[in-house]
Amino acid sequence: MKKYSVVLVGIGLVGTRILQVLRQRNFPVSRIKVLARSARTERIDGVDYEVVPASPEAFDGADFALFAGTEGARGASQLYGWEAAKRGCIVIDNGDDFRMDDRVPLVVPEVNPEALRAHQGLISNPNCSTIQMVVALAPLHRAARIKRVVVTTFQSVSGTGSAAVAELDRQTREVPAGLPPKPEAYPHQIFQNVIPQISSLKDSYPGYYGEEIKMIRETRKILGAPDLAVSATCVRVPVRFGHSEAVNVELERKLTAAEARDILSKAEGVRVLDDPAKSVYPMPLFCEGQDDTFVGRIREDSSRPNTLDLWCVSDNIRKGAATNAIQIAEKMIAMGLVK
Repeated sequence: MKKYSVVLVGIGLVGTRILQVLRQRNFPVSRIKVLARSARTERIDGVDYEVVPASPEAFDGADFALFAGTEGARGASQLYGWEAAKRGCIVIDNGDDFRMDDRVPLVVPEVNPEALRAHQGLISNPNCSTIQMVVALAPLHRAARIKRVVVTTFQSVSGTGSAAVAELDRQTREVPAGLPPKPEAYPHQIFQNVIPQISSLKDSYPGYYGEEIKMIRETRKILGAPDLAVSATCVRVPVRFGHSEAVNVELERKLTAAEARDILSKAEGVRVLDDPAKSVYPMPLFCEGQDDTFVGRIREDSSRPNTLDLWCVSDNIRKGAATNAIQIAEKMIAMGLVK
């Protein structure tokens, strides 16, 4: 089997998970080079990785460059993304800089792998909350065409990065001890709280925060449905890993809950956990460290025809970031798109 030279840009939560997932999936790596702002050694799962400062020349001779910024992080791919592609790398970017760029495929391998054929050297990983939702929605879309989606997300603090995880852990100790919380990653205390704000308000969609707009625009691009009606409310919750979503989806024709359950149980990347009478449904507690999107609470909306409600959960740092990026690389190899 041919092996490939990989450059990883960033060694935070997502970058660390990429290194772990590369090993777990036995990705055919000949060499890994880790780039960041400063030189150092990082020890991950007993393996030492030499980290060197990023530069354009660092991408010479590499097959893949995986940009591992935490969701919303900017900078590295703006500086080096197209430069790396110019030097012959296939760039897979976890950041949001180029997701809506017409030159750049926005890909979830279980949903729209054919988009990879149009790549110009740079491919974007979608937003973490979008990824898990479209994995669950795409099989239903293929079966009965989606007319409208309304989603409320319950997103873990790891989506913000390691500092936010540390902030939740700190507040979990400090607040019960009577110490005043010191919000830094968020505008309010996150322990024992939920915050209906992720990112900032945008003029293009009055009243919507940036994360909600990402879900609207990215879902349309991935499903190839530019006029799809989508509305999102994104909420940060005091969970360390794993995003949860309540999704209401209106279809062009009726699918019963049993039909939807059967379709989803056969779908790639989906695991159905749906026995509510026995309290069986997806929860982030049990999805951490997994790569599937877990779906349950599948039911027919009693208030609207041809409409289903479902609940989906996924590990936002794995399938929502690291694993999806690596699956893109694997798919490109399988499709013969790598020289």
